[in-house]
Amino acid sequence: SLPLLQAARKKNSLNLLELSEAELEEQFVRGDGPGGQATNKTNNCVVLKHLPSGIVVKCHQTRSVEKNRKIAREILQEKVDLFYKGEDSDVFKEKKTSEKQKQEKKRRAKENLERKKLFKEMQQLDKE
Repeated sequence: SLPLLQAARKKNSLNLLELSEAELEEQFVRGDGPGGQATNKTNNCVVLKHLPSGIVVKCHQTRSVEKNRKIAREILQEKVDLFYKGEDSDVFKEKKTSEKQKQEKKRRAKENLERKKLFKEMQQLDKE
């Protein structure tokens, strides 16, 4: 089974729990990773904490603080929804269905590869 909080970050979720700004604690910190001066000297990484649940999200996907704030709130909303609803959450259900689709696609690709191998072997036997 999937760890619940790792299922977050799916875009099409509809019935998410609403977050109030009073429940959030926001910090701006320096990001890390590649980027040199662009990341090392600017505080554009957003750390968002949901106080009732204790869930923390760190977002440093863009150089824009406003975009990072928006993305962090979206991710936090999905994680809080998963935290409270568990397997009944739309985010979890979407993750499960996409996982099944991925496995089915993998299975079909494997079958096609086997068919191609058999076909090549038959061609080799016909040549001999």
